[in-house]
Amino acid sequence: MALAKDAKLSTITKYRTHGKDTGSPEVQIALLSERIQQLTDHFKTHQSDHGSRRGLLMLVSKRRRLLTYLKLHDAERYKALIQNLGIRR
Repeated sequence: MALAKDAKLSTITKYRTHGKDTGSPEVQIALLSERIQQLTDHFKTHQSDHGSRRGLLMLVSKRRRLLTYLKLHDAERYKALIQNLGIRR
């Protein structure tokens, strides 16, 4: 199940870098993190849902690639983002 429209919009407005920003790495990573959290909660009740588990692994891989890109191009934005999202302990 995809993110609700209002939840997606609030995430975009929280992490965007300018007024019409919807595709910056920060926004993409934040949206992926929300979706990953939803799927993680889903697997607490549906342990045998292997199709969705594959989708979760693909989302985690995509988020990891975006984080690597952001870290290489702007380390300060990377540090601020992982601090805000609470990932990378």
